[in-house]
Amino acid sequence: MNFYAARQPILDKSKKLFAYELLFRDGINNVFPDIDGDEATSKMIEASQFNMGISEFTGSKPAFINFTLQTLSQGYPEMLTPDEVVVEILETIKPGKKLLALCKDLYKKGYTLALDDYEHQSVWVHFYPYIKIIKIDIRQSGLDEIKEVLTAVKDHPHIKMLAEKVETYEEYNQMLQLGFDYFQGYFFAKPEMIKTKSLSPSQIAMAELLYETSKTELDLNSITNVFERDVSLSYKLLRYANSAIFKRRNEISTIKQALVILGSGELKRFIGLMFAVTANPDKPSELINLAMTRAKFCELVAQDIRSQLDISIAFLTGLLSMIDAILDEEMATVLDKLPLSKDIKDPLLTKKGVMAALIKLIEFIEQADWDKTTLIMEKLKLDKDKVVEHYSQAVAWADEQTQVID
Repeated sequence: MNFYAARQPILDKSKKLFAYELLFRDGINNVFPDIDGDEATSKMIEASQFNMGISEFTGSKPAFINFTLQTLSQGYPEMLTPDEVVVEILETIKPGKKLLALCKDLYKKGYTLALDDYEHQSVWVHFYPYIKIIKIDIRQSGLDEIKEVLTAVKDHPHIKMLAEKVETYEEYNQMLQLGFDYFQGYFFAKPEMIKTKSLSPSQIAMAELLYETSKTELDLNSITNVFERDVSLSYKLLRYANSAIFKRRNEISTIKQALVILGSGELKRFIGLMFAVTANPDKPSELINLAMTRAKFCELVAQDIRSQLDISIAFLTGLLSMIDAILDEEMATVLDKLPLSKDIKDPLLTKKGVMAALIKLIEFIEQADWDKTTLIMEKLKLDKDKVVEHYSQAVAWADEQTQVID
C-alpha cells in the first residue's frame, strides 16, 4: 500500500515549530469524498505503524491526525503513543455520550485531544475538561464567531486555541492579538514586508559561492579564496565536512581538502543551504526546513527527467524558491542582487518551463491539493508513486540537514 501524505507545520506564538498536521489520501487520485474518513484514518495509522513510522515523517514532533467516531471506537489512536499523536476529532462528529466516554478514556491515558474546525455549541462545554486544543478555520468562521468561541473557553485556561488556514502576516497578527496560541497556514512562507536592503558581507560571500557553484565547471581556486576570506564560513564548511552524516574515518582539516572530498554535488548543496540559513536568522526555522525540502525534492525528481534538467540547478532553484520569504523582499528584487545563472532565475521569475512546474508541484503537495498535483505529474510524465516517495525522502533529508546545520 502506498502512503500518500503531506505534512503542514503548526507554529507557536514565536513562530517556532510545535507540531505537524498529517494530511492523508489513499492515493493521489483517491480524494475525499471518494474515500471516507474511517478508511483514510485507518490506512494512515497502518502506514505510519508498519511502513515508515510517524516520527520519521514529523521529525519527532507531534502529529495531528483526524479521527472519525468509528476509528476512535476501534481504538486506532492507541496504536500510536501519546507523545506521537494529537487526536483530532473531526468536525463531522456530533457530540454525544459515546464520544464523551471515548474522550474521557483517551484523556486518562495521556492523549492530547483537539476539536477540528470547531463551531461553537453549548453541548461541547461538557467536553472541555478533556480537550487541550481547539482549532478554528479562520476562512470559515467570521470574527464574531471566533470571539464567541474565545469567550466560551475563557474559564478553561488549559485549552489552547489554534488558528487554521492563516495565509498572511496580517491574519497571524490579528489572531495573535485575539489570544490564539498556535497557527497553521503558510503565512510564514511569504515575505513579511517589502523593503529594500543591502546584503551583508557574509551574504555577499555566499552569493559569490552560489554563482561559482552554478557554473558547469567549478573553479576550485576561486571557491577556496572566497571561503578563506570568511572565517565563519570556513568553520561551517569544515564542521559540515566532518559531520556524522558522512561517516568519515579521517578528519578533514583544510578548506581545499574539504572541497575536494565533498565533491561538486555535495558542495553545491552545502552552499545553497548555508545561504538560506544565514540569509535571515530571524525567520522561523520551519521556513528554512521547507526550503530544504523543496530543494531535495526538486533534485530527486530532476533525476527522473535528467534529459531536461540539471540536478544541481534543480536543487538550487528549489531552495531559492522561498528566498523572497527568507529575505522579506520581492523575488525580482532579491534575484537582481544575486549573480545567479539564467537557468535558476528564469523559472522563479517567469513561472514557465519544466523547472517552474516542479516548484508548483511541490507547492501543491505541501497544500495536499492532490487534484492539481495529479495534473502536473501527468504533464511531466512522472510516476506518481515515485513522486510521493521523493517527497517523503526530501522531508526526512531536510530534517536531518537542519539538525546538522543547527
